[in-house]
Amino acid sequence: MITHYCTNSLFLPPMIEFKVNGDYIQMIQLLKATGMVQTGGEAQIVVEQGEVKHNGEVDYRKRLKVVPGDIVTFRGKQIKVI
Repeated sequence: MITHYCTNSLFLPPMIEFKVNGDYIQMIQLLKATGMVQTGGEAQIVVEQGEVKHNGEVDYRKRLKVVPGDIVTFRGKQIKVI
């Protein structure tokens, strides 16, 4: 569930806060749930192509477990998992 959008400054990308139900959410599920991609197939492709950063580092794992406190960056937007 997206809780709200916030901007930290003029120099940082917009941040979406996403509340995870449970201990984690898989990377491709997070991209779909936040509306960053339309389909699971698209999510897999962008992760495989290295377009997604997890805590500042490119990560190619589609099923990466994203946990509260993690930040995912994709196409100029950040998602903070809470």
